[in-house]
Amino acid sequence: MAEHQTPSSKQGLPDLSKSMIWMLSFGFLGVQTAFTLQSSQMSRIFQTLGADPHDLGWFFLLPPLAGMVVQPIVGYYSDRTWNPKLGGRRLPYLIYGTLIAVIVMILMPNSGSFGFGYASLTALLFGALMIALLDVSSNMAMQPFKMMVGDMVNDKQKSYAYGIQSFLSNTGAIVAAILPFLFAFWGLANTAPKGVVPQTVVVSFYVGAVLLVVTSALTVFKVKEYDPETYARYHGIDPQANHGKVSWVQLLKEAPKAFWTVSLVQFFCWFAFQYMWTYSAGAIAENVWQTTDASSLGYQEAGNWYGVLAAVQSVAAVVCSYVLAKVPNPYHKPAYSLCLALGAAGFFSVFAVTNQYALVLSYILVGIAWAGILTYPLTIVTNALSGKHMGTYLGLFNGSICLPQIVASLLSFALFPMLGGHQANMFLVAGAMLLAGALSVFLIKETHRV
Repeated sequence: MAEHQTPSSKQGLPDLSKSMIWMLSFGFLGVQTAFTLQSSQMSRIFQTLGADPHDLGWFFLLPPLAGMVVQPIVGYYSDRTWNPKLGGRRLPYLIYGTLIAVIVMILMPNSGSFGFGYASLTALLFGALMIALLDVSSNMAMQPFKMMVGDMVNDKQKSYAYGIQSFLSNTGAIVAAILPFLFAFWGLANTAPKGVVPQTVVVSFYVGAVLLVVTSALTVFKVKEYDPETYARYHGIDPQANHGKVSWVQLLKEAPKAFWTVSLVQFFCWFAFQYMWTYSAGAIAENVWQTTDASSLGYQEAGNWYGVLAAVQSVAAVVCSYVLAKVPNPYHKPAYSLCLALGAAGFFSVFAVTNQYALVLSYILVGIAWAGILTYPLTIVTNALSGKHMGTYLGLFNGSICLPQIVASLLSFALFPMLGGHQANMFLVAGAMLLAGALSVFLIKETHRV
């Protein structure tokens, strides 16, 4: 239960205990486990099902399209929701999203096991549908955590709260990324008949589903959201402020400048990471194992190694998030920019490196960038917002994550053949985009609204 202590001087929000700040975000660990299994294994799953590497962009269009629609809707309606029996304002959406995500996580890795046939349209469409449903449900489950920090944490503690959220997110990513590698080490089959996803991946999704339920349940049972009157008093707004009809277009017109400048940085960052998720497994298989055959043992080993590298990335992000949570406000922008510049260097190195162990350093640098991306944007944007329409604004801000992924996927159809049809070459584009993001950080002007 949230402690009601002396209100802060800025927004009237009370200080929360560190344990409550952890509970506000604890379920993020499970949600990020689901997202990382999706992002790290999606390319592998679809190429195992028979998808052409040139067509991967179509499948990677589905998650950001889902997120761009779902998160503003969740924000808009949760601003107007109050259901004490299901936890309050944001938690009901966490509950529903978790239940749907668990079902999909059980079905998706079995896309090749229902007898649809290798490279068949039915198998690929079923896999695509599962990806879309997983992203819709994961977005429903993820958005409440971001919103509850904005709802309940004051400016003084917000950087710490989002740092904890980043820490838990990356811990979940570590677990998800390394599961296939561990299961292969423990003797589960890492190969399967043509068109069938290996058991190392299938069981990893099952474990991820269990983690999602357990960690989300902890947040649901431990957190009590502020009722509408208390929320309005702490934020200095009218209790009915979030209930009237509001145009998303009008809200965007009235959005603070920080909303837009951070969105510009976000565009470059998420464009770059979309190519990392899409092409890492293939680039590593081609550069290190010298294979492009998705059914070969070498390719599956490369897929497992990418899981290890994704875990390395997440460990680096966990350590860096802890450091970033302690960076004073005046140094947010230099730290943010430095994180992105180091990540750009990591992307450039993936293009050139042919030794699997040297890639560890590459993904450490990428992890540092990831920590900056998870820590600073929400801190800066929520500090610039009042409590009015908080959920809707954060849902709309999710467009700065989804839109660049959509653009990146669409451009991949031209860029991939233009760059010789080699997946490693796409990391040159990713590095350039992240470097542009590092430079654009200095366009941000941090503000605080009361």
